[in-house]
Amino acid sequence: MNPTLASILIAGPEAVLTAGSLLALMLGTFLGRDRALVPLTLVCVSILGVAGFTLADDPVTAVVAFDGLYVADSFSAFLKVLILCAAAASMLMALPYLRDVKTGRFEYPVLIMLATLGLCMMVSAADLLSLYIGLELAALASYVLAAFHRGEGRSAEAGLKYFVLGALASGILLYGITLVYGFAGTTSLDEIARVIAASGSRSIGLLLGLIFIMAGLAFKISAVPFHMWTPDVYEGAPTPVAAFFSAAPKAAALGLMVRVLVTGFGPAGADWQQIIIFIAIASMVLGAVAAVAQTNLKRLLAYSSIANIGFALVGLAPGNEAGISALLFYTAVYLAMTLGSFLVVLQLRRADGSPVELMADLAGLSKVRPGLAAALAIFMFSLAGIPPLLGFWPKFAVFQAAVDQGLIGLAIIGFIASVVAAFYYLRLIKIMYFDEPGTALVSDGGAMNGAMIAGAALFCSPVGMLAITPLVAASARAAAALFQA
Repeated sequence: MNPTLASILIAGPEAVLTAGSLLALMLGTFLGRDRALVPLTLVCVSILGVAGFTLADDPVTAVVAFDGLYVADSFSAFLKVLILCAAAASMLMALPYLRDVKTGRFEYPVLIMLATLGLCMMVSAADLLSLYIGLELAALASYVLAAFHRGEGRSAEAGLKYFVLGALASGILLYGITLVYGFAGTTSLDEIARVIAASGSRSIGLLLGLIFIMAGLAFKISAVPFHMWTPDVYEGAPTPVAAFFSAAPKAAALGLMVRVLVTGFGPAGADWQQIIIFIAIASMVLGAVAAVAQTNLKRLLAYSSIANIGFALVGLAPGNEAGISALLFYTAVYLAMTLGSFLVVLQLRRADGSPVELMADLAGLSKVRPGLAAALAIFMFSLAGIPPLLGFWPKFAVFQAAVDQGLIGLAIIGFIASVVAAFYYLRLIKIMYFDEPGTALVSDGGAMNGAMIAGAALFCSPVGMLAITPLVAASARAAAALFQA
């Protein structure tokens, strides 16, 4: 078989997404920009589903394509399933919202699909060059999505902030790649690991390159101290876009950071472990403390995402298979919790038709919309890590991985940050159940959004315990693939 054709078949999800995004762009152009949103969204969701089916043949061993630039293994397959599911949910949840704000153009699902293509390339990158291409493809589409409401000042501001800071982070990342190439003589992650293992002494140049690469990737996952864009962009971007940003790109960037550190810089684990511990502690503490003063729902969820990234990085700090498995388990459950929370916010409107933005708007929600209040309470309890809800178990898993590796101080700080973070999750529940209704609320998000809320709430509830065994097994298999020789 022709090597190029063989590589395209190995990269099945990306091939489907590439062809699908071009097809969607043409369909949108011919159908008309204002009439094509609903049918084109359904087409794009179907394409995402087809891309997911191409992952059914999960490779037991890693398969390399495009002369070592791309790798297909259980690790990338696990993350791609999460990314594709998050992207499909972000498309469907946006339909009633874009209809209400009268910006329902066909470019939205096309941009989501192009961003998803870049995210899938990121988690399969076996080389620093393919890493950068995938990351930039996802970033360029994300900049446009953040400013999708062109006529609204906050959305334009969010897009501009994201673009400027994202370009700076990309430059830092690219500078780190050039340093690594200059001192290692290669951009292949496997070759970089061999160079580091073969050198008897620590290379300061490689270490500096690693620091710059980690800084660029930390921006993508909103880890402290590169988190400054997150609250402003979440607040200004359209709510479905903020939901997408909180889910799919976080999963892809976390997976990319894990692959770069474990596969490419595994022999230098003692060096990058210290950086990960600092980033994890800073993210957990700042995300927990800064959210206490927030009154805006999207800013609250933004700081919540920063704290949750810190908790996930606790699993990366040990640098072993158990820690990576816990991180992947945490990522999967986090996506359901955060997407469910955004779905509830999207489902509500004030009586005058304006979107719900403040925590105070949810006062007395249990009396007027008990189902939505119960679902949001489940998501908040789960994000707080309160048993027996599903969110408790991945948090316990990452702390257990840290303790088993001797990182007891890190686990203790994480536990304290969880207690602090529980305050603002419980405060939101108190507002819904114990405050008197103030703002008149209506539910206007459609049956599809309601079904997705119910599904996510069931998954995060004690019923989701039924999914723990297969989810943990899939996470362990994906982590094991990363450590195969």
